[in-house]
Amino acid sequence: MGRRLAAPFLAVILALPVCAESVLDVRLGSGEVLAQWPMAEGQELCLTWAHSVTGGKVADCFTNSAGQFMLMRSYLHDFAAGLGEVAGRGTLRPAQGGGYWIEGIEEAMPDNALLLRIGAAPVGHILQLGAKQLALSQIAPSQPARIVLKTNP
Repeated sequence: MGRRLAAPFLAVILALPVCAESVLDVRLGSGEVLAQWPMAEGQELCLTWAHSVTGGKVADCFTNSAGQFMLMRSYLHDFAAGLGEVAGRGTLRPAQGGGYWIEGIEEAMPDNALLLRIGAAPVGHILQLGAKQLALSQIAPSQPARIVLKTNP
């Protein structure tokens, strides 16, 4: 009797949907893991830091869009050196309290990854994903890092 039930039972198991789980993987160039956080569809990850010339706040915010790591918006405190709007890349909007957001960038990150040289303490690179926070500049100043959105079936 057990043999007759095995095939239908297996068919039911195989018919169940496979849920992909995305994980944000943060590693130093050496391969040392700094964080591995679940990152749900539509969840926002922001990388913040201080501009190297003016010291003003800057942020890049990414989302998990169907397993694709996407740059969606950037915050800039002013139009300092190297900052500003790029034609055809998002929409400029004033931010509450000053500065501005460039929203709707929708730029897929190559290989689902962001390569980063972590800044020294005054730069203050910080990753924020929901309530989770990682102070990169305190942990590994001046180190290369790779932030990757991994989707595993």
